[in-house]
Amino acid sequence: MKKFNLFLIAISILTTVGLFSCKPKNAGNAVDGDAASKVYVAPGKYDEFYNFVSGGFSGQMSVYGLPSGRLFRVIPVFSVDPEKGYGYSEETKPMLNTSHGFVPWDDLHHVQMSKTNGDYDGKWAFGNANNTPRIARIDLKTFRTAEIIELPNSGGNHSSPFITENTEYVVAGTRFSVPTDDANGDVPISSYKENFKGTLSFISVGKEDGKLNLAFQIVCPGVNFDLSRAGKGKSHGWFFFSCYNTEQASTLQEVNASQRDKDFILALNWKKAEEYLKAGKGRKQSVKYAHNTYSDATHSATSEILTEVTVLDSKELKDICYFIPCPKSPHGCDVDPSGEYIVGSGKLAALIPVFSFDKIQSAISSKSFDGEFEGIPVIKYESALYGEVKKPGLGPLHTEFDDKGNAYTSFFVSSEVVKWNIKDLKVVDRVPTYYSVGHLCVSHGDTKNPKSKYLVAYNKITKDRYLPTGPELSQSAQLYDISGDKMQLILDFPTIGEPHYAQIISAELVKNISQKIYKIDENNHPYVSKGEKETKVTREGNKVHIYMTAIRSHLTPDNIEGVKIGDEVYFHVTNLEQDWDVPHGFAIKGASNAELLIMPGETSTLKWIPTKVGIYPMYCTDFCSALHQEMSGYVRVSPSGSNVPLSGVTGNTAPVPATK
Repeated sequence: MKKFNLFLIAISILTTVGLFSCKPKNAGNAVDGDAASKVYVAPGKYDEFYNFVSGGFSGQMSVYGLPSGRLFRVIPVFSVDPEKGYGYSEETKPMLNTSHGFVPWDDLHHVQMSKTNGDYDGKWAFGNANNTPRIARIDLKTFRTAEIIELPNSGGNHSSPFITENTEYVVAGTRFSVPTDDANGDVPISSYKENFKGTLSFISVGKEDGKLNLAFQIVCPGVNFDLSRAGKGKSHGWFFFSCYNTEQASTLQEVNASQRDKDFILALNWKKAEEYLKAGKGRKQSVKYAHNTYSDATHSATSEILTEVTVLDSKELKDICYFIPCPKSPHGCDVDPSGEYIVGSGKLAALIPVFSFDKIQSAISSKSFDGEFEGIPVIKYESALYGEVKKPGLGPLHTEFDDKGNAYTSFFVSSEVVKWNIKDLKVVDRVPTYYSVGHLCVSHGDTKNPKSKYLVAYNKITKDRYLPTGPELSQSAQLYDISGDKMQLILDFPTIGEPHYAQIISAELVKNISQKIYKIDENNHPYVSKGEKETKVTREGNKVHIYMTAIRSHLTPDNIEGVKIGDEVYFHVTNLEQDWDVPHGFAIKGASNAELLIMPGETSTLKWIPTKVGIYPMYCTDFCSALHQEMSGYVRVSPSGSNVPLSGVTGNTAPVPATK
């Protein structure tokens, strides 16, 4: 224990030094003179890649161009976004529904792109909600969140959303083990070893429509599942998860969950799990979880609560799960393009272990086990090990690959990216980062076909890279050219939120399928107005529905009377534009939610409950024309007992009676 505490102190000192003293000595000239030309994208030209980056505690996903580093889009996923009205409009509120009710925030850590034959196909991006466990699917035609599914039996959702070779499944491992949903949760926290379980979720993905379905879950011992990657090529059909807290500690985990010299990588045969599922070995379990879907036809989301999941028990089915010892407190778990090599990254390790898929299979066949852990066989370390990268750096976290047989690993403590050869396990290059690097990504770097062009390092803690911005400094990313033998830093750029996992996809896969508008004729929203003649104002008890249109540069209707205190007013605004990039906004004084941002051909709804008698201005919030300022109107609110008739007009002083 004394040696272990000294080790922790040493790591703490190294980390502190890294934070405050590891600025490279050559920081002034770290960027070569030709860097500017390598990242310059001339006006009218496109970037070569999209960089999809998790927003961490912002709950959003951001999209940058590479090599320019320009921010293109912030996609609201798990958090409300007043800029776009996401989570505020009546149509999008259901997207944030859960079994706990409406949850307006979450922690989006990881991004994965859909794959076909082991490479990105440009259809969808997936993101995880780390706090209230959920998986989201983003449609890359619209850059909008299309679907969110909640995960039962999970206390946290960090080890996700990782994708199988042909997007058969999105897979998620629980971060915090907890009692399963059908068990008695009112147990002492100190009973972790007896009552807490870790669950792995397999969510199937519709081949054409992307529809998510929680196909099955596998209940595993109570540990923390950190990160994971699917097998590919020869290892297709397997999944690999890093695990820590094999001590099964529930308190002071920085010490109590860091006792062992080795934790585990879990190797899981999901093809075998499918066989057991078809053979009826699964157990139906009663649960509650939300499934939310957005429709481009109705421009509306729906939410349903599902009540059942099929569960497989890893203890009973001995040949689907195997533990592999991995030093020490492993974080990253990455698979090379061939599918043969599995790289473990122990946060507290001074080496990088590389495991062989072939050796793992041989060890399973020969039962080269070192006992069991909670009923799961433990493969002997030497029987699975291909080799170790010696003295690569301090604090290895994440690894991705190029198409030349090289791996790239981020080192948090020694603040660098290290390039090493997969076959001979020799370090061939290293470059500094500006202070403590976390995640990294290579263009197509987790696929069967990496592109040896760019690497981006996402810095967890960054100092004096930009002008100061108060107590919280800008999040940072650094772009490296990896096309040559030596890595070259060519750009710094700030990012939103706290970036974690990110992926770099060729722009050609996405930009050519981008949807520019919504066709009015295909708009099936229940409150759509497909022209100004279809606008109207109706009353249903205390609910007032305003069928409104927006077009450069007026609202119809723009004078509304007869609204009373106690009414719920619904503005159903249809953007009649059919031209690319002419959104309209909508806002009204005193609204307690947000604006609407309405794309061409789209309908969106703002709910407004007036609280005072008076005249309320409303207006377009998104600049749309030279007469944008004039795109406005008024709503008259009268006392609750008023006899003012309900009406709505534009350009007509004589009120048009409302319909019922």
